Amino acid sequence: MPHTPRPSTPYVPSTASTVLTVNVGRAMPSAHTDWPGGTGIDKQPVDRPVRVAAPGPKGRAGSGLAGDSVCDLRHHGGNDQAVYAYAREDLDVWERELGRELANGAFGENLTTSGIDVSGALVGERWRVGSGPLLEVSSPRIPCRTFAGWLGERGWIKRFTQAAVPGAYLRVLEPGEIRSGDHVEIVHRPDHEVTVAFLFRAETTERELLPRVLVAGDALHPEARDAALKYRSAKAI
Repeated sequence: MPHTPRPSTPYVPSTASTVLTVNVGRAMPSAHTDWPGGTGIDKQPVDRPVRVAAPGPKGRAGSGLAGDSVCDLRHHGGNDQAVYAYAREDLDVWERELGRELANGAFGENLTTSGIDVSGALVGERWRVGSGPLLEVSSPRIPCRTFAGWLGERGWIKRFTQAAVPGAYLRVLEPGEIRSGDHVEIVHRPDHEVTVAFLFRAETTERELLPRVLVAGDALHPEARDAALKYRSAKAI
């Protein structure tokens, strides 16, 4: 049975928007990556405040969370992918579809949220978490074979891609500490159509959408901007 994404709804401020858990992981060996350092996808909830800060450029820096391992710096980590968030509501949909329990952190997310349509967040949207960091939505998570191997589900990359509920990577604009139970306040929503799910579809199954993502401007992940510009140029020839 195909996964049916939850429909996008107009943003309504909610006092119930929270971080359920903050999840960090340590490097471990994996047969599903060619990276010698293994993977840090096994994220586990922690019961302490976690310092969050911009880690540095992609390719040289990993996670934005202190104590969290990001191993393959070719594809993960860096300032534009400093924090990964996934909605508990979407994990619950996957639980019903897969017929198995998915604990907070099961998708390798740093923040398991409640009351936030994470995949419906706009690129460039800004979240204040508790009295701590200011985060900015940057891009969707693109599934890889390490993710598929970690879950052990047949055809997982295809299923995750078709569902188009990818969760969001976030930048750290202002550092601070995050802890489980922190309220999330959406303090800025840009005036464009490019949600995380829209950008995901443009980057995967609906490439013809790529030129439309450029309205997100500087909030776009540089790799998404380059892909959109290249696609637009090729179509103009």
